[in-house]
Amino acid sequence: MWNDIEILVNDDTRSEQLSVCLGRECGSALYQVDSLLQITSSEKVSVNPQLYACSSRDGSIIVVDKSVILLDSMGQAVLLHIQFDTDVDVVGMCQEKQFLVVGERSGNIHLIHIPSKQTLLTKILAETSSSEKTYLNLCIEKDKVVAGVYHMFILTSKGFFCIMNLPLAKTQEAIDKMDMTAATMLQGQIKTAFIATEEYHSLGCQNFVMSNLVNKIHMIIGGKGDYVLSKWEVDTTNNLVSVRSFADSSLIKDAVKLQVLDNLLFVLDTENILSIWDVYSLTLIWDLPLIHIEEFLLTTESDSSSVMQLNRLLHKHKFTEAENFAIQFGLDVELVYKVKANTILEKLASASIGSYGQEVLLDYVNEAKENLHKIQDSQFVVDYCINAPWPLYETAQEMLNYAKVRILKKDDRTIVSPSDGALVSLTEADFENSFDEKMLESLLNAIHITVPLRELCLWLKNVVIPFLRRVVPMGQKILAKWLEQGARNLELTDKANWPENGLQMAEIFFTSKNQDETHLTSFGQWTPLENTTTIVFRMFDKILAPELVPSILDKFIKPYLCEHNLQKDELLLQYIKDLLERCRTRSASVFETAWEAKAIAVIGCISDTDLKFDAVLQIMHGAVVPWSGAVEQLVKQHLEMNHSKVKLLQESYRLMEMKKLLRAYGIRDTNLLKDKQMIMRLVKYILKQDTATSLEDALKMVEAYMLPTMEVYILRMIDLIDKERGEESLTLLKSLTIAEAEKVAERLTVWGTLVLQRKADNSEEQKTQMFMTKTLVEVLKFLYSIQRDNPLKKDECEANLKTFETLATLQEDFDIFLSVEDFGNPMLMSTLLEKHINAYEMDRYPSKSGKEQAMTCKTKDGKLKSCSTESRLYRIALLLQRSEQEMGEKLALRALDAGRIEDAVKICRNFYKNHCNKETGKLLFSACQRLCHMLGADVPMITPEDMNLPAVIYEMACQAATVCSPDLLLDSLELCKYTLAAKEIYRQCQIENYGFTAKTTCFGGDKDPYEEWTYNDFFNEDGIVLDPQIVLPVIYETISSLLPISGKLTFLNIESVHHQYFTLISSSQTPVYKENKLYPLDSTSLANCAFIKGQNLLLPARTPICAVLQNLMECSQCELALRLIVCSFGSCLQHGISNYMDLSLSEKLHDGNTLAETKSFLIAMKQKSASAIMTTIMTLLHKVFNCRLIDQDLALGYCTILPREDMFNKLWDVINNTWQNYRKVLAVALVGAQLATQYGEAAEEKKFRELITDAEWGIQLGKFGISFETVFRQAPIRKKELIRTLVQNPEVGTDLILNYCRTFMLDSDAALQLCIETLLLKNANRNHTEDDSAEYSEKQSHYTLLARVLEIIPLLKSTNDLVTSLSGILYKLDPYDYETIEIVLKVIQNADERNTSIQLNQVSLDTLHMSAAQHVFKKKLKPKIFEMRNTGYTSVVNKETTKTVQTIQSYLLSIVNPEWAVAMAHKIAQEFPTGPDQIQALKFCLYLAEKWLKNATTKDESHEKAEVLQKKLYMQYKRSATENVLITYKLNTAEHLKSIAKPANLIVLLYEHHSIDQRIQNPTGRDYPDIHAAAKEIAEINNLDMNKILDKLLNKWLCPNTLPSEKTQEVFEDVQEDEELRRYFLKCCIYLAEFEVLNIPYTYESFHKSPKEGMIKGLWKNHSHEPTAVRLVTELSLEYKVYDIQLWNGLLQKLLGFNMIQYLRKVLIAITGIHLLWQIPNFSRAWRSVVLSPFLTASCPPSPKQIEECSECFVMLLKCPVLADLDVIGIAKQYAQLDLPAFALGCLMLIPQSEKREQQIQAFLSTCNTETVLQQIDEHMNTGEVVAFASQIRSLILDSIINEKLYEKFLKTKYFPLVKQQLMNTHRMKELVDYLASKNCTEDAAALIREYQEKYGNPTLLDKSSSDVLKMYLNGPQETCVLDLSSLTS
Repeated sequence: MWNDIEILVNDDTRSEQLSVCLGRECGSALYQVDSLLQITSSEKVSVNPQLYACSSRDGSIIVVDKSVILLDSMGQAVLLHIQFDTDVDVVGMCQEKQFLVVGERSGNIHLIHIPSKQTLLTKILAETSSSEKTYLNLCIEKDKVVAGVYHMFILTSKGFFCIMNLPLAKTQEAIDKMDMTAATMLQGQIKTAFIATEEYHSLGCQNFVMSNLVNKIHMIIGGKGDYVLSKWEVDTTNNLVSVRSFADSSLIKDAVKLQVLDNLLFVLDTENILSIWDVYSLTLIWDLPLIHIEEFLLTTESDSSSVMQLNRLLHKHKFTEAENFAIQFGLDVELVYKVKANTILEKLASASIGSYGQEVLLDYVNEAKENLHKIQDSQFVVDYCINAPWPLYETAQEMLNYAKVRILKKDDRTIVSPSDGALVSLTEADFENSFDEKMLESLLNAIHITVPLRELCLWLKNVVIPFLRRVVPMGQKILAKWLEQGARNLELTDKANWPENGLQMAEIFFTSKNQDETHLTSFGQWTPLENTTTIVFRMFDKILAPELVPSILDKFIKPYLCEHNLQKDELLLQYIKDLLERCRTRSASVFETAWEAKAIAVIGCISDTDLKFDAVLQIMHGAVVPWSGAVEQLVKQHLEMNHSKVKLLQESYRLMEMKKLLRAYGIRDTNLLKDKQMIMRLVKYILKQDTATSLEDALKMVEAYMLPTMEVYILRMIDLIDKERGEESLTLLKSLTIAEAEKVAERLTVWGTLVLQRKADNSEEQKTQMFMTKTLVEVLKFLYSIQRDNPLKKDECEANLKTFETLATLQEDFDIFLSVEDFGNPMLMSTLLEKHINAYEMDRYPSKSGKEQAMTCKTKDGKLKSCSTESRLYRIALLLQRSEQEMGEKLALRALDAGRIEDAVKICRNFYKNHCNKETGKLLFSACQRLCHMLGADVPMITPEDMNLPAVIYEMACQAATVCSPDLLLDSLELCKYTLAAKEIYRQCQIENYGFTAKTTCFGGDKDPYEEWTYNDFFNEDGIVLDPQIVLPVIYETISSLLPISGKLTFLNIESVHHQYFTLISSSQTPVYKENKLYPLDSTSLANCAFIKGQNLLLPARTPICAVLQNLMECSQCELALRLIVCSFGSCLQHGISNYMDLSLSEKLHDGNTLAETKSFLIAMKQKSASAIMTTIMTLLHKVFNCRLIDQDLALGYCTILPREDMFNKLWDVINNTWQNYRKVLAVALVGAQLATQYGEAAEEKKFRELITDAEWGIQLGKFGISFETVFRQAPIRKKELIRTLVQNPEVGTDLILNYCRTFMLDSDAALQLCIETLLLKNANRNHTEDDSAEYSEKQSHYTLLARVLEIIPLLKSTNDLVTSLSGILYKLDPYDYETIEIVLKVIQNADERNTSIQLNQVSLDTLHMSAAQHVFKKKLKPKIFEMRNTGYTSVVNKETTKTVQTIQSYLLSIVNPEWAVAMAHKIAQEFPTGPDQIQALKFCLYLAEKWLKNATTKDESHEKAEVLQKKLYMQYKRSATENVLITYKLNTAEHLKSIAKPANLIVLLYEHHSIDQRIQNPTGRDYPDIHAAAKEIAEINNLDMNKILDKLLNKWLCPNTLPSEKTQEVFEDVQEDEELRRYFLKCCIYLAEFEVLNIPYTYESFHKSPKEGMIKGLWKNHSHEPTAVRLVTELSLEYKVYDIQLWNGLLQKLLGFNMIQYLRKVLIAITGIHLLWQIPNFSRAWRSVVLSPFLTASCPPSPKQIEECSECFVMLLKCPVLADLDVIGIAKQYAQLDLPAFALGCLMLIPQSEKREQQIQAFLSTCNTETVLQQIDEHMNTGEVVAFASQIRSLILDSIINEKLYEKFLKTKYFPLVKQQLMNTHRMKELVDYLASKNCTEDAAALIREYQEKYGNPTLLDKSSSDVLKMYLNGPQETCVLDLSSLTS
């Protein structure tokens, strides 16, 4: 506590100089700062105090934390020192230093009267701030019109308070007059208002300054936020405040300090830049940005510095210098004299109570006398002489005389020189006569606070109080109040000695003696005036014994009375009164009773009865209570008398009893019993004493004065409740009658209500209120129990009981102390609940500043209590009249506003789980709706990583629709519909990774639902992955526009409360809330809501709908786009139609503009929607039909939307472009058939049914490898062409053939007959050769064939044709093929019932077979060949000629001479034109030639001949087949035919065919040759590697020698103009081809325009389980630099899983430079797998291929960026196990740790064969990227050889030159020379030396002998590289 204050005077002061430039000397000082006082703390100080000071002409104010010190204008006296409960923020003084205003950190504003030190007013204006200042600044302004009226302005961070019309002058007058009523009325004139500035200074206010212009007050506020300055005008006449102008933050930063000078405003901002502004317009005039200013002060260019210097001298008490300085500069010299006089006065006061010597005191007196002569102000001199504590009486007399002379001189009076005694007498008399109450006040106010209490009390007790009682008795009241206030002030100024010091000061008023008793007087003894009455009184006073009164009266006093004609009885009564009066004024004798006996004796002497009764009454009034026995007897004696005044005695006796009763409680003032109000106060006091008889005594008193006893019971119960004795109060209540108890209980309820209105300032008061509330709950319970006959009162009592029970719970559990009125205020309850919610959130979600914030709930008195659990929050909400669902909704919406999505979702889920009702439905709906609006506005929020927020929103919307009220159902359904769309859209923003899951087929209970839904047969649209940051805000903005929030609730100057069905209408006083009421069946959704006047609800939805549709279409998300189009148009249409049902009614309800706008909007939207739907449907159909598995139901649905003609055209277009994909054709045809059936299109249905049949057979036959292409979509008659193929296929059964015939209405007997013939001839004509040619199937058992044929025969309708055919076949069979002949005969026999005898003859000569073959060819085939050429057919082979060809082939096969057979076959082949027939003929020739070559031995002469013939035939076959391909694909141009001999060149030419450009320019064109198919066939014919050719082409096109220059988009689109761009175009086409393989339809345009990252992620999402797609995704990601971490992690995982190691190597090398990808988990794993892959299959010794793979892996190891993650030593061991030490050593050299690397290398070198290492370096590391590293390995090995001195081992090897070179390079030749010399190899050593010398610059050793050279070298220095030839002498 900063409570020790010391005024620094003379040499105690300390001076410092403030220079212009802070922090360093810069010339002379601008200011000199003096230390005026020293403030210290009586307690230990732990933190630096907060200091504040301000000064004015009235004085100075210093603030230190909670202490406020007020100094006088000279800074030499402490006028006031007050301690407050909290830190002081602002202070101010006004009304001629009469009033002090103090603003505390707690929010309290105090108005203090400085002279009386009384606090007049305390009020809380602002909320408490724990850390920051509550009040920032204070300014007090005088009213320009009304004098004595002030206006106060207090600045806070959020605005400022205006306290208008403070009537301080009149308040001062009321205080002077002690008129409390007037003071209270004046207080009611004060007006208070708060002006919020957050709209302008959004980040808070900082400072303000006042500017008085004309008759109005202008305030300029400096703050932070949108505006840094704002100017406000205060109209004090009309109590109006208005904002006038602003300055925004673009000009300067936050304004910190402001000062106004004339019309200029000086502003210092946070960047320390000073700027000047025009006050009127807030226009920037000038700034100084280059100089940083920390502080500034404006002063006028006057003599202020001189005045300050004079004040400094005076403060230092250098009066001589000050006098000279004032004279020199023309200043007020008299001020110097007055200050000096006051200083002397202080010295005298100090000396009077100290131990100073007499000489010192006289020096002070002489100095004062000398100084007073110089002062012209006579009044000052007189006051000084009167108030000064002169040490001697003579000095006082002298100075008073001097004062009188000065007064007379001032009044021009004649001065007489009286004697000293006269003068003193006159002075004393004048002083006493002039001394009045005002002078008394001046005297008391002049007493300084520093005067010691003990001396002050002695002076007041012995001097002042006796003087007042004698001279100014009425002044005792003033003195008493002064003493009371002084005692109170001691609690603040000397709290350490409190309360003893206060009691000491208060007691002196009662313990002081009268002046006559002290025998002291300052002005002499006064003689009272004597008369006959007083003489009689003195005579009675001389009677000491009461018994002597009658005798002395008769003997002495009566004669005197008679002599002076005095009335005895009246005089005796007067004496009694005088006696009582004198005893009453003598405090010391108040307790004496001797006068009573004398008075009773005097009464006995009174004859007049009336006067006697008057006298008795006087004694009754004056006697000390309790009465003595004599007085008691006197009164009783007269009460028994019969007299009119007995009633007065009775009243007085009753009064005495009351006095007696009161005296028991220490009350002696009888005046208190004169009015009922005071009596009730006494009753209350009695009850407060809480004695055993208090209640009884109180009842006696009220009964005595006929007051209601109920008040006593109420007061007693209140007192008991205050003392926390609730049980006693209840017992008392229950003891009363029902009527009394009811009234008392009701009054107690009112009392409790009033008590609760008072603010509980501390914990004790809170405890009292808490007990009172609990007790009142019990009282109300009792009151409720006794209410029987009055239902209204019972209901009222029940309501009160519930209220007080709630208040009690709030008090006890939450430290919330509310009044009943506050509890009934919904707005206040909302505010209170809001504070608790804020406190709960602050505790649960601390701020980012890092400061620990306790979870607190703030009550009205600023106390805090824990409210940290959610359950407590819900409980307090219930207590504050909010339902659990309302609280949940509030918390959820607040969590959403704060971006805490997880918390909001948790709240909603808990309510749905535990409270499944319509209120929960509303909560869920509100939360979903708010979330949608937040996402639509792109509000930042925090969502858990694993939360799918759109899915959660949809789930909550569905739950809301499930449990909501009927009124909310339609809106909930709309919300479900659109949140589902948003969920699906978000699903397309995600990359779903299923790992290595593959689609498998399961049945029954084993079917995995995950696989079922992951790989289902439903349509899954392939689209580009959407960007969630783009598409989600737009879709949710769409939802927001279709489901707008109807209203919001906000507070004015109160933290916001969230509720969606209220809006705020702001006013100057209290917020007003207006509910946007929703009537039953009303809706907020666009589809279901009514028109709103002046608003077109459709317009806000248009823009977001268009935006999201555009985004979806751009990303090829047509399915989602279609859904959104239909839903949004449906909602808009429903909105318009539902409000437009009845035209006449609609026109009455709505204005014409609304109807017209709605109609035009819907028409335009319909047109755009219809167009978009058609486009989207066509695209979707294209996608659906391009899927591997077509969703027929979905396709059917899409088709029904299209027009009939477009629909069928689309289906046939798909079918025509499908080629031989029979499954796709089948699916499309099924859809077409269903549509044709629906539309009644019989012709179309027939076509589709036929197509279905063809497609089904195409699928079925395809399973047997049988092509249905030739007869697909042909007439049924053409289908018989395929029968032969069917019967020739061994896997085709009879049932299938019969079914085929039935389907296409073919002759089944012909088919079965062909089948039998085929089976019978299966093994025919194969007896002569035993070969395994691929053209003939495996030879089957004759009996197996016979069994099959016998099974078929019963199926024939007739066997005649079969028997005839078989009979003819018999003659064509090889006569030696007995088995075949046998089974044929058996079949004939089984088929024909008649026995037919058959003659068998052999045919057997080669010439016969050659002639037969030639004959049959010329007769049956050659004519067909000519016919074919004329008709344009390419082949003569058909059903009719096939048998002929087979016959010819059988003849040729029967020829024994192979050369003849080949020659005849070749001759026949030459007859065929180029085409398929010639090719087949040449194939047969090749077969015969190969057969010949196989049968001929290598030594046989015919072997070479057969070999030459085979080569020629093969060459002819290739050329003919190649030419046939060109003819088939219409590519047989002269240029191409020339290149037939060079098929590789021919393929390259084909890929440069002009049709490729035409196809690029017009992709929809037809009749383009299939270049790919032709090239593939030519490569197969000529045994070429097509992949190598394609790689060569791609390398040529994609990697040209010169890169194309950058070209614009327009140039790129025109690719045919630029060959280089065309290559790049082909690159895109390659990607398109890959997409086509995956059944993803892309055109070049769509591919080029698509966002590549989204396209890649979309491909990955839907096809990551396909190796082809994974490779394509990888290529695209590398090409378009898409390096998404999640995507690449999955890619590397898939490449590993699919074991694509070779490709993975290329990929890893490609992404090595992308550091971002190093952090993904699979990156190191992929490198490890690639490096270790060869070791999985390699064995020792490795094959050349394995060595090559190991070498490649070593190169990968050199390029690996994550070597630290690999086990390099382990890899080295793998190489060592494969006997590859060179690679092993290379691995060890890659170890990152140097120490470990050296250790491993040395260990390895000690065990390995160094020669093998060098050998492997030469063999496996001599080329490629490993060469550079190989040289390091070689150097390491050579160094090891040298270190181990293995010269002998390598001397004769090819590696010795390497060793020698290494020695030369390292200058270690001497070692080898020594070795050679030791081996006597002198010539070798000399040669080595010469070579070394020649290399290093001294080749002149050729003329020296070897021994000389060797000797010279060996004798030379160790380090010498070049020999010194001068050392040689010869």
